[in-house]
Amino acid sequence: MGPASGPRVPGTPGPDFYEYNAALSPVAAQEPRNTMTIADQIKADLATHLHRGDNGLPCKLTLDALARHYGVSMTPVRNAVEDLVEAGAILRLDNGRLAPGKVNRRTLAALVRQPSPASTQQNLEEAVRREVVQRSLRQDGDFLREQATAEKFDTGRTAVRQIFSRLAGAGMLEHVPRRGWRVKPYNAEDTLDYLVVRESLELKALDLARPYLVAADLERMLAANQPGLGSAPRLNDDMHDYWIDRCGNRYIQEFFARYSVFYNTLFNSAVLDEDTKRDMAVEHCDIVEALLQKDWRGARRALSRHIGDQQDNVERMIAALRD
Repeated sequence: MGPASGPRVPGTPGPDFYEYNAALSPVAAQEPRNTMTIADQIKADLATHLHRGDNGLPCKLTLDALARHYGVSMTPVRNAVEDLVEAGAILRLDNGRLAPGKVNRRTLAALVRQPSPASTQQNLEEAVRREVVQRSLRQDGDFLREQATAEKFDTGRTAVRQIFSRLAGAGMLEHVPRRGWRVKPYNAEDTLDYLVVRESLELKALDLARPYLVAADLERMLAANQPGLGSAPRLNDDMHDYWIDRCGNRYIQEFFARYSVFYNTLFNSAVLDEDTKRDMAVEHCDIVEALLQKDWRGARRALSRHIGDQQDNVERMIAALRD
């Protein structure tokens, strides 16, 4: 996982690096599964550009350049590109670089119409992940069964087994032969211990990523996080992924890849109301505004405060579940 030695190219995560914000965001959790995802929209737009030839591309054909162009994180871009590679619209060369393929009108029409398999799989995994977290919070001792879960989410047993295996690797589940999958019960002390380590490592990631922060990217993050006084607040967690992705330290990245799957889902699920969402948006803005002003100490203080508030949000959510 990550490079064996030497600094990684900033903005290019290793192949085994799970996105720090892979857990479903509060906004995405409210979206119907059948709506056109961001990855679908990117795929359709890219297919249209590719149909015009090399000169029709909006930017360089790299994941980082595409993410910057569309103003999104790596995940939807990666999903869109994988679909286009499978369809032959993008070629993956021997050196790993991407190159335009050939897109005829029939292929273009199919790419624009079809839902993204990668995006559908991501939505399924996020839904199953939320189910596991809810059971963990309720201290639910019943075993999860693959067939029952597959029927609940209208999918195949193989897909569920693969998701359960990944969640087991993240410490969320334990497989018990002939009985099913046991959910790790929520432990408040574990959460506090995680937050202590997370704060230390994320602050270090922010320090390491400082030379690679781009003002235009920070402006987009600021626009994506608005308290919405007098209107609905806007909340986006991509900023965490941004500096962890660019810190260049594979051990920090591996920590978040290993442990953040459960906790990000937990923390995002804890954003239950508009007031909490508004407070978090304010905290996000405080961090990003300090970075734009190159107030590094202020940014660190704001990030530290933001991480510390996560536990309070979780406790409120648990109290609501018990009521």
